[in-house]
Amino acid sequence: MTEQAFRFGRAGHLVGIAGLPSATPANIGIIVLNAGLVHRIGPFRLHVAIARQLNACGYPTLRFDLSTLGDSAASDESLPRAQQVRADVADAMDLLGEQAGCTRFVLVGLCSGAENAHLVACSDPRVAGAIFLDGFAYRTPGFLWRHYLPKLASPVRIWRFVRRRLRPSRQVAAPDFGVAVPPLAQVRVELADMLRRGLKLCFVYSGGTSEYFNHPRQFRECYGAVADHPGAHLEYFGTADHTYILEDDRRQLVDAIERWLLRHLPQAAAGSDA
Repeated sequence: MTEQAFRFGRAGHLVGIAGLPSATPANIGIIVLNAGLVHRIGPFRLHVAIARQLNACGYPTLRFDLSTLGDSAASDESLPRAQQVRADVADAMDLLGEQAGCTRFVLVGLCSGAENAHLVACSDPRVAGAIFLDGFAYRTPGFLWRHYLPKLASPVRIWRFVRRRLRPSRQVAAPDFGVAVPPLAQVRVELADMLRRGLKLCFVYSGGTSEYFNHPRQFRECYGAVADHPGAHLEYFGTADHTYILEDDRRQLVDAIERWLLRHLPQAAAGSDA
């Protein structure tokens, strides 16, 4: 694999780094989406680590900036956000198709990147799979029990909680760059439809989601039959933070992504039936 920078897209406005095969074209390409406002290297170079390790396994990759993020410009189109994201990712697929022969794609996204991966996977027939890092999850009765019971059992925690509530707050609220979470019923239907169409889905949650996801059992509590589908896979890194700031946590995450891909979406030469 060799890395190459590209300016591409329907308006020539997108910028990305592709890891391309030196000879044989490949069937499956990996597209890594922005995490929030962080440009294409990802938090603590996470996207670089993912792309290069998957390159070593034979997967062409593209980590790029969506319109108006990082080095990418605006497309000068008056499109709603969802259509803009779909169009940008379609341009990314076209680029990997032209440069590496890819016809099927796996989307990788952290936080808002997972939201965008979900959005595209709902409708684009070229998506073969998706890796949702700290994507959608919903508080369940089990979550509330696990979250609050330890606090109720600790007088020290109760006293700290009361003190925080009584103390005047001088903290200025931080800007909210959170994910727009759709209703659970909608996401269940959309995930079930992805699996029905044959997509392979990997759901990864970190300890950074402790305010809304705190145990592997919660995945089934949220999604029911989706969690039991053979095309759905769960990984939980409860000691890692949301951005995988520690090198060892990043290594474990990238290794898990590699294992999942090799098992569920093994690479094949372009044009083969695999």
